[in-house]
Amino acid sequence: MNAAWWRETWLFARREIEERSRARSFRITTVIMIFAVAAAVVIPALVSHHHKVEKVGLLEGSDSALTQAAIAAGRVTGNQVQVVPIGSLDAARAELRSGALVAVIVDGREVLIKQQPVTGTTSSTATFSGALAQLVGVAQRLPPGASRLALTNGIALPIRGVEPAPRSLANRFTGLGVDLLIYLVIFFYGMAITQSVGEEKTSRVVEVLLATVRPTQLLTGKVIGFAGLAFAQMLVLGVTFVVCGVAVGSHALRGTAGAVALIGALWLILGYALYCSAFAAAGAMITRQSDAGYAALPLLIPLIAAYSLSSSVLFNGANPFYHVLAFIPWTAPVAMPTLFAIGVAPAWEMIVSAVLCVLATIATARLAGLVYQRSVMRTGARVKLRQVLRAGPT
Repeated sequence: MNAAWWRETWLFARREIEERSRARSFRITTVIMIFAVAAAVVIPALVSHHHKVEKVGLLEGSDSALTQAAIAAGRVTGNQVQVVPIGSLDAARAELRSGALVAVIVDGREVLIKQQPVTGTTSSTATFSGALAQLVGVAQRLPPGASRLALTNGIALPIRGVEPAPRSLANRFTGLGVDLLIYLVIFFYGMAITQSVGEEKTSRVVEVLLATVRPTQLLTGKVIGFAGLAFAQMLVLGVTFVVCGVAVGSHALRGTAGAVALIGALWLILGYALYCSAFAAAGAMITRQSDAGYAALPLLIPLIAAYSLSSSVLFNGANPFYHVLAFIPWTAPVAMPTLFAIGVAPAWEMIVSAVLCVLATIATARLAGLVYQRSVMRTGARVKLRQVLRAGPT
């Protein structure tokens, strides 16, 4: 593969990009997906940003400085705060568990909340409990008469939950969106590749093209062209996600939810690379355009299986069977991001799964190139995979 080989291949890749990007269906689909991503980010943030009264307990006595700090924490997070005295630690725990109180300040030493923060014993000022811990810490450490609006690092009170930390709901919903996006991209672009190859074969356009270039160049150009369209579309959606998330202060950009999105992007690339050449080979074997769906269906079964189980795993936990799917290359692009979203996929498992996926991609590409070369010129009778693998090139 020299420079001339790649120049000729790029011509076919650019041809696919130009033709497909001018299609009305591509533009309409892109606009719909942009609005869907924006709505998925903006609507939950708007619903959660309504003003409400947060009741904060003050254990054993009344302190005006701590009361003012609690009210200031409410202003930071956009909530109204009502401070109520609490007689005992047991009563404070009971009020927190029932939901009557959102937080309790214990003698100016720590902040109690219902559930332990996922990040540990402290929290950022993005949450009410984090702002409360920061401002109460300032109020306890500043000398009398000093400004209690000063907010410095390293003086926040510890935050402790009376119940164990929950699994991050933001991670699970982000994982659900990532799984859906991976499934849709591979499904729709895979079907598009199959239909495009089948259309060129049944219309005999491929005979004209193969008079000037090799079959591997035509196959590579088609795969690269569709990849360019897919990832350009994903880039637009990613920018929409980030811009809308920053604009409304969505929790989807905080903590580990952002890491779930990045891992999903990595597995989207690995999954597309694995499936795309196989879909092109499936298109080369059809003899009628109407058979494109039937030819691509066997390739979609592992993807459909992994995606159909992903929602159950995200909200009910993983089982050993789904862990196995995360190491099978054809199901890993959906299964591994799902396990990462619920925090049960260590780094070594992801590396091993990714390596297996890359090796499977190389093997699939070589086999798909062979099938494409031997079957794309066969017309008339139905082409069977067994016959293609046994026969020589036509």
